[in-house]
Amino acid sequence: MNEFTIIFVIALILSLDVQWWLKLRHLRHVQHHQHAVPEAFSEKISLSEHQKAAEYTLTKTKFGLISLVVEAIILLIWTLGGLLDFLDQNWQSVGWSPLWTGVAVMVSMTFIASILDLPMSLYDTFRIESKFGFNRMTLGLFFKDLLKSWLITLLVLPPLITLILWLMAHAGAYWWLSVWAVWISFSLLMLWAYPAFIAPLFNKFTPLENNELKQRIESLLQRNGFASQGIFVMDGSTRSGHGNAYFTGLGNQKRIVFFDTLLEGLTHEEIEAVLAHEIGHFKHKHIQKRIVTMAILSLASLALLGWLMQQTWFYSGLGVSTPSTHTALILFMLIIPVFTFFLNPIMAWASRRHEFQADEFAAQQAKPETLIQALVKLYRENASTLTPDPLHSAFYDSHPPASMRIAHLTKQ
Repeated sequence: MNEFTIIFVIALILSLDVQWWLKLRHLRHVQHHQHAVPEAFSEKISLSEHQKAAEYTLTKTKFGLISLVVEAIILLIWTLGGLLDFLDQNWQSVGWSPLWTGVAVMVSMTFIASILDLPMSLYDTFRIESKFGFNRMTLGLFFKDLLKSWLITLLVLPPLITLILWLMAHAGAYWWLSVWAVWISFSLLMLWAYPAFIAPLFNKFTPLENNELKQRIESLLQRNGFASQGIFVMDGSTRSGHGNAYFTGLGNQKRIVFFDTLLEGLTHEEIEAVLAHEIGHFKHKHIQKRIVTMAILSLASLALLGWLMQQTWFYSGLGVSTPSTHTALILFMLIIPVFTFFLNPIMAWASRRHEFQADEFAAQQAKPETLIQALVKLYRENASTLTPDPLHSAFYDSHPPASMRIAHLTKQ
């Protein structure tokens, strides 16, 4: 057996074991605390609401255990099971050039992966989310969205893959620098184009009509020097009962978006506080920092791929019989999450630090207790557990646990 095969299998088992252990810890911790509301929330959230959040978390976590096993099996089928090699050999038999063969393999694999993911996605949406009253989608809307996603993929993916594979084959030993520049440019283009051209294909975005709330928000934006293309309300209720608010876009396409479900549940003061938190990310340049981090990590990853694709053991160790630029790229994308899983706590720590900074900024723009009230309502309406396992949270949660976040705001 190829030595890299052994390394890959050990890394996969280790990653799977740690994730399984973390989820079991999370289950035990939430179960242990589900019978009493934490003292800090005892006057704000009822026992029934707390128990609903616990049950929702337990159900999602148990589903996550199943997902871990299914994803690992699918990964093994693609690699050591020979599915990728089978797909590659069949496209090679058509007789196209290496470039177009690579494009065909990557596009067809993308759609096969989407189909393989379909049963889990359907169960999550129509069993779990429906059970807890969050799903608002019909089966027809689900598949309509899926079809739109596939059409967008067909329009965007082939040209991008064609350019990347051509550069990998013709840009010399340091092709990864050229590919990195293309990838960063594409990512920035998508950040700019998504709110104006892609998001409206799935949801309706209407300008905020409440003049009092609009004036309050515009005053907040002006005080902080934030310019946007407008304040929009998204019909999130057509698909989900979860509420949210976010900034999207880049440059002159920046937008502020509120889910209609969020506007229904919060007062104007609370909405302003939530928005002030989002502006805090802007003032602290968190988006720019994340883009820079992504750029550095992607550059390092592509440099590593540049070395790996020259090693025959990389292909044979992962079930591919014919080395090529496209199989190298596919294999790398398939296995990199296995080896980078243990970086999760570092990324989660950085994200939570940003959330604390945004909270501190919001507490300067609005009353801290107002933001606390808004967060408590969001925790309640989204059935977010108030008692996550600390270690599980450190690996997976981009936001601080509720108790830590509220305690931090209380000190402001």
